[in-house]
Amino acid sequence: MAGRVAGKQALITGAAGGLGEAMAWMLAREGARVALTDVNLNGVRALADAINAEVPGSAFAFRHDVTDEADWVSVIDQAVAAMGGLSILVNNAGIGGELQFVETDTLENWRRVQAVNIESVMLGCKHAMPRLRASAPSSIVNISSVAGLAAAPGMGAYNATKAAVWMYTKTIALEAAKGDWNVRCNSVHPVFIKTPILDPFIAMAGGDEAKAHERLSRGIPLKRIGEPDDVAYCVLYLASDESKFVTGAEFKIDGGMLAQ
Repeated sequence: MAGRVAGKQALITGAAGGLGEAMAWMLAREGARVALTDVNLNGVRALADAINAEVPGSAFAFRHDVTDEADWVSVIDQAVAAMGGLSILVNNAGIGGELQFVETDTLENWRRVQAVNIESVMLGCKHAMPRLRASAPSSIVNISSVAGLAAAPGMGAYNATKAAVWMYTKTIALEAAKGDWNVRCNSVHPVFIKTPILDPFIAMAGGDEAKAHERLSRGIPLKRIGEPDDVAYCVLYLASDESKFVTGAEFKIDGGMLAQ
């Protein structure tokens, strides 16, 4: 079924690579115009050029520090002007932070992970909401993690932020529903996906990617780690009107890990 988001306008943060890149391709190929934002301007420009070569006029690139409120206001204004509206917001930007235990973690690390992983989601929802309401039916998709649903030692900052994204998503969903804004909000919780966020695990395996992937997949019933498109397909569904009765929900893209 083609054109699942035809006529819609999407803003995707952290779009220079990994999950954001996969989402950008997926939404553009299914008919949306896409505003690609990242602190890596060259990265999103190159991606926008590649997408436009296949789907002319569908992609736009903007430099964006998601921790900066003024940047959010400016980027949303530019994206709306370029695309003619905003009906999809994908809060994808995030970092893993340092693997730190409670006695060695630093306030600097904690605050950096908080700023990128959860404060940016609040800023995005806050400043995009008026535009989303004006272009309704609209959808917000917040990228959390299985780490927001199940904890692990040494991942305090990351666990805390991804759990916060999960619960904040529900709050926004209920506020929008109560206000009859016709804006839905859902969260997506991937497990290990083949993106640069796995680089620290590969380094711990002596640079052996296959060995790292094998270790990471041991606790996954489907016995593999995920592909970026595994997440992008879920985002496509939530961005489309196919999910018009779905809000305040969490979607686990985890190969069955949390079903155990």
